[in-house]
Amino acid sequence: MLIGSGVALAREQVGSGQAPGLTPECHDGDDPTIEQTEGPYFKPDSPLRGSMVDDGPGTRLTVSGYVFGRACRPVSGVLLDFWQADDNGSYDNVGYTFRGHQFTGADGAYKLDTIVPGLYPGRTRHLHVKVQAPGRPILTTQLYFPGEPRNGTDTIYDARLLMTVRQNGQVREAGYDFVLDVPQTPGTPTPTPTATPTGGPTTPPGGSWTPGTPYRAGDRVTYSGASYVCLQAHTAVVGWEPPNVPALWQRS
Repeated sequence: MLIGSGVALAREQVGSGQAPGLTPECHDGDDPTIEQTEGPYFKPDSPLRGSMVDDGPGTRLTVSGYVFGRACRPVSGVLLDFWQADDNGSYDNVGYTFRGHQFTGADGAYKLDTIVPGLYPGRTRHLHVKVQAPGRPILTTQLYFPGEPRNGTDTIYDARLLMTVRQNGQVREAGYDFVLDVPQTPGTPTPTPTATPTGGPTTPPGGSWTPGTPYRAGDRVTYSGASYVCLQAHTAVVGWEPPNVPALWQRS
């Protein structure tokens, strides 16, 4: 049984051919996924990975879903950067415990294996995430758990960011579909390229920015006469030019 109800998933309208207007209807019946504060604990250069279960003890949690554009079509190559508290409610501000990023596949899907984050004073239970389609602005937001006692007293909490959650054996399974302000035409394929991230060495580590090149954090490139330093490991694709993706490149 789902814990909590009334949170619609965008996937339910995929293929309906109904183009949302200024207020897309493919998330929860209202707007695209809303923004929330980044908070004080974000760190760039998180590792590329889809599992953080080995970072510490806690109740296993799998979060999965899709990223859609304005016409409820999946968006591939979307960067999702997650960070959260450990089971004791603490963030790792030295290393990268319970921090990691990934990219959606051709079907717009993502999946994160982690633990249920712990509580700390002043907040309800939540996950942080930054979501960015190639060449588009960054969406920074948070995801929440239904039925949490602190939801009603947390001043940041917003019910539009509730995940659907169910218990499956020893694992809690959560679902959430993001809707980004990415222009689309109903019935057309996803308009963005599929990323092929890699953690391998960069060749070369500098020079001009080039699509198809795997870059590591710290690599430096030039683009349109300006210099940039890589913040997160990724493979460059058209649409991810350094000025367009501040989550990946910082001007130096």
